[in-house]
Amino acid sequence: MLTIFGRPHRKGGFCDGHTRRDFLAIGGALVGGALSLPNLLAAEARSGLRSSHKAVINVYLPGGPPHIDMFDLKPDAPQEIRGEFNPIDTNVPGIRIGEHFPRVAQMADKFVFIRSMANCEGRHDSYQCMTGRKKDQRTEALWPALGAWVSKVQGPADAAVPPHVSLMYPTGNGTWGYAGTGGFLGPAHAPFPVSGGAGQKMKADNLTRRGVTLDQLGDRMALRSAFDDLKRDTDRSGAMDGLDVYAKQAVGILTSSKLRDALDLSLEDPKNLERYGVDDPAFVRDGAPRMQRTFCLARRLAEAGARVVTMNFSRWDWHGKDGKNFVEGRKDMPLLDQGISALVSDLHERGLDRDVSVVVWGEFGRTPKINKDAGRDHWPQVSCALLAGGGMRTGQVVGETNRLAEYAVKRPVTFGEVFATLYTCLGIDLSATTAIDPTGRPQYLVEPGCEPMRELI
Repeated sequence: MLTIFGRPHRKGGFCDGHTRRDFLAIGGALVGGALSLPNLLAAEARSGLRSSHKAVINVYLPGGPPHIDMFDLKPDAPQEIRGEFNPIDTNVPGIRIGEHFPRVAQMADKFVFIRSMANCEGRHDSYQCMTGRKKDQRTEALWPALGAWVSKVQGPADAAVPPHVSLMYPTGNGTWGYAGTGGFLGPAHAPFPVSGGAGQKMKADNLTRRGVTLDQLGDRMALRSAFDDLKRDTDRSGAMDGLDVYAKQAVGILTSSKLRDALDLSLEDPKNLERYGVDDPAFVRDGAPRMQRTFCLARRLAEAGARVVTMNFSRWDWHGKDGKNFVEGRKDMPLLDQGISALVSDLHERGLDRDVSVVVWGEFGRTPKINKDAGRDHWPQVSCALLAGGGMRTGQVVGETNRLAEYAVKRPVTFGEVFATLYTCLGIDLSATTAIDPTGRPQYLVEPGCEPMRELI
């Protein structure tokens, strides 16, 4: 395994007391292990499936972003509801969003603002944003993530790039940074991890080499050296002689120029990279770091051939100590605004806006009423989401909440409907696509009744 570690950070915990963990790993278990990349390649070869390259970039905001302070402001509500932020106009008449998203506002015609995510489970867990389903103890460990389904159904778009890639930093107890598994589809379709857990020591096997931190991915020489060391030492050890064709292909992926180049930010136009913003890996309270350029990495991976790229950004669990909901909102919202607007602009400029779908969301919303500590608490009754690209009909708002942003009064949207929409944008036929679970039953990608959002498709 080739491991690229992030710099260590102080310990911290989310509101439920779990610790934050952070490191960067490129690779996986080449022979056996959880990822089993050789098995992935063998499964893809057996399936014989190939299709045109569509992709999804899934941006997860761990902690529960405040819908009422971002995209569903209520300026006419009482002060204890509306809070400290004001709405601003966008380039779409009639659509107003939070003042800390001026870049998104200037290109609102390229976004869909969902204000009525209405079936949030209510726990700190990325599971719903990764699978489209609520947790069920009977199937929790079995249900495949979005990327696993796509890997199974469509296979790789490019033999040198895994179809399912994770840029997620694990946070809290791990579920906050959970990018999904292969579930009953098997480890062959689990995410290829470019991020992993915290505090892991380097393994002493001959396929592990110390590399560079995530914030140093622009250092082309260090990145190239890490990949080249893996390939050279594997060849020299004779390990390749005992591997089957799929294991050799797995090593080929890990040492291929295409994957390496996708992760090499020094190959990006400096002016384009600059508009994504500057990484702040040292600033980690207890969630994912503020890695602005992960948005650019996600685009580069999707462009190179990845079908589903999942990432998380910062930490949004602001209950209100010292007024943190608004203090932290003033810091993180402009950063998200810069990162997501740069990503979507970049996709449009490269002609990828019809091929690559983007979704931005968290696990639930925040209480409309400000608490005694000048913050907002967990509010699963309603949340928000942002969509872009994929050939969707953008420049619109979907759904509406009541005057206090407490619950949906118009067009409630479920996670399953968003997933059905993303699968459709990927060109997958929901009615005809099934896989057999361990009980021998055929399973569909989404739950019964989950249809693509007709407003968008």
